[in-house]
Amino acid sequence: MLDIGEQLTVPDEFSEEEKKSGYVWRHLVAGAMAGTVSRTGTAPLDRLKVFRQVHGSSHFKGNVLSSFQDMVKEGGVRSLWRGNGVNVLKIAPETAIKFTAYEQIKNVMRNNNDSTNLRVHERFVAGSLAGAIAQTVIYPMEVIKTRLTLRKTGQYSGIADCAKQIMQREGFSAFYKGYIPNLLGIIPYAGIDLAVYETLKFSWQNRNRGPDPGIMLLVGCGAISSTCGQLASYPLALIRTRMQAQATEKGTPKPSMLALLNNIVTQEGVPGLYRGISPNLLKVIPAVSLSYVVYEYTRIVLGVDIEGRKGGKGNV
Repeated sequence: MLDIGEQLTVPDEFSEEEKKSGYVWRHLVAGAMAGTVSRTGTAPLDRLKVFRQVHGSSHFKGNVLSSFQDMVKEGGVRSLWRGNGVNVLKIAPETAIKFTAYEQIKNVMRNNNDSTNLRVHERFVAGSLAGAIAQTVIYPMEVIKTRLTLRKTGQYSGIADCAKQIMQREGFSAFYKGYIPNLLGIIPYAGIDLAVYETLKFSWQNRNRGPDPGIMLLVGCGAISSTCGQLASYPLALIRTRMQAQATEKGTPKPSMLALLNNIVTQEGVPGLYRGISPNLLKVIPAVSLSYVVYEYTRIVLGVDIEGRKGGKGNV
């Protein structure tokens, strides 16, 4: 239910009854609605993060407020939401593909024996593979989102025009710029997210034997674990974004991931790998709050009862 801008976490666990009853898809729809509102509400902070990731210290040297003022001066208030449209559009296909792939991979790992429960490390492997499959399919939308986020006034008329210009000027391969660091980022993000969540939950259960942890406690655990996952994978996310933003002509050599990493460390030092981390952290609390509130209202409308569900990561 929590959406802080990335969908690299291990998917939720559901019982066979929940799958057959239609609970799963109602839950996913409620989660998609929550993600839509959450991403829209925090889009200005996300745009500022992307700008700082790509331009380093050469742009927006002031604080967050002065950076927003610069954006508004260049393109008006609406410019704060550039790139949000495609960022919202990719929620549904990415969620559906990842969940479907996760279920299929689990079946293979369990030899189609539904009574066998996967251990934490097995869920991590299945979740990471499912995330890689989903990212492979929707990755062109990630590149378009970055280009639209960074665009100047009048540069693109919309999503289709952006895709057309990328194809004409740079070729199809441009839609997969930054793909390798993006895939590599899944491992620390999903692994640390799952490990921190399970550690926090079980430490509480060991100290408070008896009642299950409440919904708000699990939401808090999810927010902390997702933030830790983002921090661990942030340098790879920054390199991915810089590679996505590079507009090169067809046939010209493209800087490699290692060359870009070396360039950042040489010019800006290790802190350069964490450019944009402050607006990224600032959006965690509003993103989690919006996700939770919208999910709660949507799941009530759709008849999703989450009370008493105490499973793995994401099951609350």
